[in-house]
Amino acid sequence: MKISIVIPVYNVVKYLRECLDSVMAQTFTDFEAICVNDGSTDGSLAILEEYAAKDNRFKIVNREN
Repeated sequence: MKISIVIPVYNVVKYLRECLDSVMAQTFTDFEAICVNDGSTDGSLAILEEYAAKDNRFKIVNREN
């Protein structure tokens, strides 16, 4: 059973790595993490791109705020 995790992202560079690392550390591995970037201006998008590049379960959706 695959589950989807939706992670809203807006200027959370200070906390984003901790959040994404927590998702990656779960024992349930059949998931997709949909990270919705709502026009962040603080480098959050770069972190999302880094995680999406190394783990294809992370998807990025970019939206304007």
